Amino acid sequence: MEGEVYRLAPRLPREETYGMRSQITRAAVSIPANIAEGWARESEREKAQFLAIAQGSLAESETLLTLCGQVGWFPEQETHKLRGLWDEVGRMLTTMRQNLRKEIGERK
Repeated sequence: MEGEVYRLAPRLPREETYGMRSQITRAAVSIPANIAEGWARESEREKAQFLAIAQGSLAESETLLTLCGQVGWFPEQETHKLRGLWDEVGRMLTTMRQNLRKEIGERK
């Protein structure tokens, strides 16, 4: 997924190198980084917290992609694959978070 973002990022105007380009790539990389960091934690609550952060980064990167499309930097046909990947990752994160909430609730 982040590979697709890096594939699209060079299409952004040069003056956006430290603006939108930096922000969208950081948000995309933050998704798997937070999943990995959360999974390395011992408690389910910490895991859940990092999965929530990953889901927030997913929403941020989707929003940035939409904004890039609205100003004409990313044509819709160029972002179709990425949107599909984001949908898939979003579903996986939701399922993982629901399962963790169940585990946390069962331990109370």
